Amino acid sequence: MKTPRPLPEELRGRPFTLVDASLAGISPRRWRHGSLERFGRGIRMEGATAALPLSVRVRPFIEVNERCAASHLTAAELIGLPQRRQTESLEVYHLIRPEGAAHLARPYVIVHRMKLFEDEVMLVDGLPVTTPERTWLDMAEILSVDEIVAMGDSCVRVPRPELEGRDMPLCSIADLQRMIDRHKGKRGLRKAKEAIELIRVGSDSPQETLLRLALVRAGMPEPELNVPIISGDGSRQPEPDLSYRKYRIGIEYEGEHHGEEGQIVRDIDRSERYAALGWTEVRISKRHMLNDAKPAVVKIRTALIQAGWRRGD
Repeated sequence: MKTPRPLPEELRGRPFTLVDASLAGISPRRWRHGSLERFGRGIRMEGATAALPLSVRVRPFIEVNERCAASHLTAAELIGLPQRRQTESLEVYHLIRPEGAAHLARPYVIVHRMKLFEDEVMLVDGLPVTTPERTWLDMAEILSVDEIVAMGDSCVRVPRPELEGRDMPLCSIADLQRMIDRHKGKRGLRKAKEAIELIRVGSDSPQETLLRLALVRAGMPEPELNVPIISGDGSRQPEPDLSYRKYRIGIEYEGEHHGEEGQIVRDIDRSERYAALGWTEVRISKRHMLNDAKPAVVKIRTALIQAGWRRGD
C-alpha cells in the first residue's frame, strides 16, 4: 500500500466527516485509504481519539446525524455535571433526537428518541447539547436518587466567579420542576420527583451532597451549606462546607487537593480561626465516606452530642 498523502492541517489529529473531507479537497481514494480509522459511515480519523476533548470526539457524530443533540452521560460531561462514570468498554456517545424521527443505528452511538422541546437544547463549544435541567431529568433514567440529588445540587449552586468565570447557576430548582411537569410519564420521573425534594442551593461538591443526605437519614439535623461564620464584630470568618450554627460546629470535606503544601497551610489557618471563634471544626475525608458515610455520621454525631444536641432537638 502506498504511503498516503498527508492530511490537510485542519483535519489532522481529530475525527472528521465526509463533508469536512470534501471541503478540504480530499479525494475519494484518500478517504477510503486504510490508514484512516473508520468510525462508522461518514466519519474517519488518522489515529486514536482517546486523548481528545469530548467535544472534538462527539462533534462528527452529531454533524452526520440530522436533528441530533448530545444528551444523557455525554451532555452531563460536556456541561460539567457530576455523574457516575461510564462502564462501556468502548466509548459510546449519547444523542437525542425528537420523538417521531427516523430510527438511527450507528456504531459508537446510543440514540434516544423522545419528546424534545426547542428550549431544551443549547450550544456548548458550538455543539447542540441538552440544557442542564433537561440533562438532569434524562439522567434520572440512569442514576440513583442520591446521584440525581448531587447532580441537581450542582445545577442550582451559585458559582464562584473568581474560579469559574460565571456568577449564575446553570439553572434553578424551578427549572428542574418545569422539566418534571412537562414530561409526564417519562422514565425516571419517580426518582426525579423524589430527588427534587432533597436538592439544596449551596453544595459545592457531590461529596458534600452525599454527606448531607447521610446526616439527615441518620436522624440528625439538616446542616446549612457554605454559610459564613459572622464574628462578634460583624466580619465574615470561615465558610464551612456544612455547619450547625446553633451548636457552633463547622464541617469541612477535604478532597485530595488538601494534601498540597499550600492547602495544608490554609487548612491550619482555618482551624486556628475556628478555635478563636469558639467553634468546633470537624474534618471529613474520603475514608469517612465509605460504607454509605457511616464513619462520617458517627464523627459528626459525636461532635453534636458534645455540643449539647440531643435527638429530637
